[in-house]
Amino acid sequence: MAAKTDLKHQINEAILACQEKQAEQLTILELEQGSGAFTDYFVMCSGTNPRQIQAIADAVDERLERMGLRVTHQEGYKQAEWVLLDYVDFVVHIFSEKARQFYDLERLWKSAKRMEPAELLAKPKKARAPRAKTAAPRKPRKTKA
Repeated sequence: MAAKTDLKHQINEAILACQEKQAEQLTILELEQGSGAFTDYFVMCSGTNPRQIQAIADAVDERLERMGLRVTHQEGYKQAEWVLLDYVDFVVHIFSEKARQFYDLERLWKSAKRMEPAELLAKPKKARAPRAKTAAPRKPRKTKA
């Protein structure tokens, strides 16, 4: 299992690849450990036609391969109705709209935490250094008139 920060970085890269190919309805499910799930996350998106679905799958595969991460199992590429890319710690599902509605993984895994891409893409905020206490304001000097 990948370290949590490495895993989130890998998922971020998959999300960016999907977004570059104009994937629609991008959703991430964080699966519960006790749910019997075989992975930690599902990254799901839809394409409008088989060519776009394949292009999204290619972009994800190429981007993650450049990071040294190889897909362990791939299904559905030729038919391009539902392409599954298994990276062990997360699985990328790329659906046609019809297949996504039919299989409805969001309902099937309703106990999973649903996340928006921005939640994973957000960069962690840097901790601010404690601010030095400022001196008490000075009393105005009395001037002779």
